[in-house]
This record gives sequence, structure tokens and C-alpha cells, in this order.
Amino acid sequence: MNIRVGFGYDVHQLVEGRDLWLGGIKIDHAKGLLGHSDADVLIHAVCDALLGAANMRDIGFHFPDTAEETLGMDSKIILRKTIALIATKGYRLGNIDATVCAEQPKLNPHIPAMQQCMADIIGTDPDNISIKATTTERLGFTGRQEGIAAYATVLIVKE
Repeated sequence: MNIRVGFGYDVHQLVEGRDLWLGGIKIDHAKGLLGHSDADVLIHAVCDALLGAANMRDIGFHFPDTAEETLGMDSKIILRKTIALIATKGYRLGNIDATVCAEQPKLNPHIPAMQQCMADIIGTDPDNISIKATTTERLGFTGRQEGIAAYATVLIVKE
């Protein structure tokens, strides 16, 4: 069995007038994330980790923020296409360990829904998707609630 590890990171600015999408679910909040797509930082970090593990460049290479076809794109589609991309090299997901950094909203109540949503897209057990939420104790851009960041580590398997 051949296994590989990948790491991903993403950040987007919080702004008024946008919906907040994290882990494929819409979360009720006064602000949403600004981006070319729906700006789901969690899914974007996971996709970068998956692509990196498979040595397939990064999310911006496959889903450029300059392309008309990716404008406003649902990140669940990006995740589905990323899983298909790594499958072309014979890989499937082993597991995900991700952390979302945000002062607000409180994310812990939403984590099971995020896990289930992403598991359904990937075709895996939700137990293979670990999502943690943390704050930065009011330090930095996340602490000032200017944006949200996400980190992801993935294991992929080639059988």
C-alpha cells in the first residue's frame, strides 16, 4: 500500500453581503467570506492538501480565480472534482485532519454537519474527517474578525 500526506492552507476576508460557507454548509452569520468562488476556506484547504499529496499542483492551478467558469462556484463541486483528479492517479482519501481559525461564529455546533457533508461528497465515513475549531485569542486578522483561516492535513492511499 502506498500512502502520501498533504498539507493545505487557505484564508478569506470576512465581508458584509456574502453568505458564510464552511465545510460545505451555510452558517448563519452577519458576514461571509469574500472570494471568486463561495470562498469556503475549509474545503479549499482540504483540496490544496489533497492535490499536494498527489503532487498535482494546487487549487489555483485547477480552479483559477481568473476563470469565468469558477466565478461563484460552489466549493462542494471543487471538492468533488478534486477527489476525481486524485483518483486519476489511483489515490483515494485515507483521512483529513483540519482546523478552522475564527473568533466568530462559534463553529463547534456545526462540525458534525460539515463532516457529514464532506463525507457524502468524498464517499467516505464521516469518522475519516476530523474538523476542529479554534480562535487566535483575539490576535491577528482572525482575532480582529477580519477573516477566517483553515489548515488541513490529509492522508491519501494508492492501492
